[in-house]
Amino acid sequence: MLKSTKLLAAAAALCLAFPGTVLADGPRVLKIGFILAQQSQLGAGTAAFAAEIEKSSGGKFKIEQYPGAVLGDEVAMIKGLQLGTIDLAFITGAPLPSVVKEMGVLSIPFIFRDAQHAHAVLDGPIGTDLVAKFAPKGLVALAWGENGMRQITSAKRAIAAPEDLKGLKLRVPQNEVTVAGFKALGADAAPLGFSDLYGALQTGKFDAQENPIATIVATKFYQVQKYITVSNHQYDPALFFATPDLWEDLSEADRAMFVKAAKIGGEASRKFAAEAQASGVATLEKEGMTVVKSIDRAKFSAALAPAMPAYDQMFGADLIAKIRNYE
Repeated sequence: MLKSTKLLAAAAALCLAFPGTVLADGPRVLKIGFILAQQSQLGAGTAAFAAEIEKSSGGKFKIEQYPGAVLGDEVAMIKGLQLGTIDLAFITGAPLPSVVKEMGVLSIPFIFRDAQHAHAVLDGPIGTDLVAKFAPKGLVALAWGENGMRQITSAKRAIAAPEDLKGLKLRVPQNEVTVAGFKALGADAAPLGFSDLYGALQTGKFDAQENPIATIVATKFYQVQKYITVSNHQYDPALFFATPDLWEDLSEADRAMFVKAAKIGGEASRKFAAEAQASGVATLEKEGMTVVKSIDRAKFSAALAPAMPAYDQMFGADLIAKIRNYE
């Protein structure tokens, strides 16, 4: 009996140590990581993806979910996918321009009118072209999901106009497009990994940050921030990824199943983000935050003008115009 117990323990340890582990007479166990809590837009999308895979495969695959950056921050997870040490991940848009430069066009502040505009772009030819660019980079992009429309929070003062950002120590993701945009708006913007953000706000290293409402609620940023501005200044997509090692092992039927499940997961993340956006303001007010419920988008867009020549050079003025005007 003791020997059997030791063998089972060794098998369990093997599953944790190596991705895509298969136990005798059992399902193939795959790991998927994401940076937010389980009760979040990424968590909702991942749960829907995992449920669909397990159901559609008839138990052939089991998806183990690792929230809260347990498998590393997003930069580390991307590297893990490329190396084959992570099977799957649900990654937000912020770090993706470091892999596919063209992804940065989606991060230009105020390029999207709203989430529905972003969905139309991503679900159309532009989004399809962007997804295809990950394969040469050692990543298999399965389907679009959503992190959400991003909003600004601050511990120092309410942000109602571009001049309110001047001199504010603002944390932004590790994304040069976002850094350039907020510097043009006058903020003292600097990048920082998400896993270190709460502590940086708590200690005063940063005065402010920007994230979707769902993330602000799930991560309890209201405990270290006093003000929130519903700016909708940037849309943050997310993408389901698989490692090429896994993809090469799958049959065509299984590949189609994974893509379908990722699309279902993507829709679940969009639904969660939309519901959180609708209800989150009241939640944050209840938690004591002061809310600026709207901004003059034209005034903010005009203040962004100094950054536009660099964006045009990076991505092309034609592509930027095509996205802005997409119906």
